[in-house]
Amino acid sequence: MKKDILNTIIVLFFLTSCIKDNSSSIPYVPVNLIIYVSDPSFINLNPIGGWIYYNGGSRGLIIFRKSPDEFAVYDRHCTYQPEKPCGRIVVDSTNSFLAVDTCCSSRFLLIDGSVNRGPATLPLKRYNSNFDGNRLSIYN
Repeated sequence: MKKDILNTIIVLFFLTSCIKDNSSSIPYVPVNLIIYVSDPSFINLNPIGGWIYYNGGSRGLIIFRKSPDEFAVYDRHCTYQPEKPCGRIVVDSTNSFLAVDTCCSSRFLLIDGSVNRGPATLPLKRYNSNFDGNRLSIYN
């Protein structure tokens, strides 16, 4: 009985270690930014649901305001076939809570980065952020 359990654990370990994670194929780029949201150049971040594109990460960043005191920051590098140079996320012009990949047309929710419509199956790469009421720190 113990031998069967041990064999099952070993098989499960090898099976799960073979699953390919495309998000790890997105290049690691150090990010350590500070943005002052009160700066007039970031006026689009003032309302809830507001967003901006910002330089940084692998293919740029999308900074999205989720609530009065919380932001979500995503890499614009698509998680579906990340090796393709055309995959870049843009905010949907008809719905600012959605982002679309310009190459494969995958759709992502900006609230949490999750896939809204494939072919992507992995969420957007998210960066850490802290907001103190004026200063937004973004880092990995």
